[in-house]
Formats: sequence, structure tokens, C-alpha cells
Amino acid sequence: QVQLVESGGGLVQAGGSLRLSCTASGLTLSTYPMGWFRQAPGKEREFVAATNYNGGTTYYADSVKGRFTISRDNAKNTVYLQMNTLKPEDTAVYYCNALRRYGGRYRIGDELNYWGQGTQVTVSS
Repeated sequence: QVQLVESGGGLVQAGGSLRLSCTASGLTLSTYPMGWFRQAPGKEREFVAATNYNGGTTYYADSVKGRFTISRDNAKNTVYLQMNTLKPEDTAVYYCNALRRYGGRYRIGDELNYWGQGTQVTVSS
């Protein structure tokens, strides 16, 4: 059974940083491109960032470009999201997921259906 577990969320002031982690069981992450997504209260889940199989290339939503960095450690079966210069509008539950393709730009449906519980990030102003 595939399980993705996100961690590292919390409450932080605007301008602060957090590092999220995503570990997997029942799934070898090195065989998938990986992505981070987020869902704010009352909004649809949205794409945040993605990385290819070995972390050599990445791409981001415009709203986080230059502030967030996705990375992966395949030896640890873990994907990370470093979030800097956080803003109140970054408040959301953050999820990781495996992707069915890596095309350099996100397309709806790229994500597989391995959603975990997510980790809450709250940024206060």
C-alpha cells in the first residue's frame, strides 16, 4: 500500500522559512517525478513545484518562484520543499505526490492519486 507522509509544517511569521519533507512507503520515489501541491481554505488544490526523477531540473508556480525550492534525496526516498520569505497567502495544507509525467510545465492530471494527509503551514502577518 502506497503512503506519502508530509511533515515540517507549522506556524511562522511572514518573512520566515519552513522546510517540508515528504517520505514514502510502498513507493520508490526515484521512479517518479515528484510534486508539491497546496490547498488553502475555501480554494481548490493547486500546483506548487515539481522535480524530475533525479532532482536535476525543477519548475514552479509563478506565485512561489524565487522563494521556494523543491529537492529530493532518492537514497532516503524523500522529497523536500524549502520555503523562504513566506507570505500570509502561502497559508495552506501542503501535499506531495508522485507525477505521471515531467514535462517542464504542470498540466492538470499530472499528479497520481497518492494523496497523503498533508501538513499545515500557517503564515501570520
